[in-house]
Amino acid sequence: MKITGTRSYIKIEFEEKVIKIKGELLVGGFVAYKDSIKNWEPPHESEKIDDLEKQRIIDMVINETKNSHLVITFE
Repeated sequence: MKITGTRSYIKIEFEEKVIKIKGELLVGGFVAYKDSIKNWEPPHESEKIDDLEKQRIIDMVINETKNSHLVITFE
């Protein structure tokens, strides 16, 4: 898993696909908006992300960043 981003979104590279998740950079972390998790980036944009896969992505991102200097949380 590779996580990159800006002040307003993060990009998660997950299982050879990429998803862009909107959010907000705060002091010491990033708040990502669950509602923005809908589709993969091209060339997989036609693949919808169901609730089970969405939760799996969220859990993996939280686990990946829980001990880092930039903690990602979801709301």
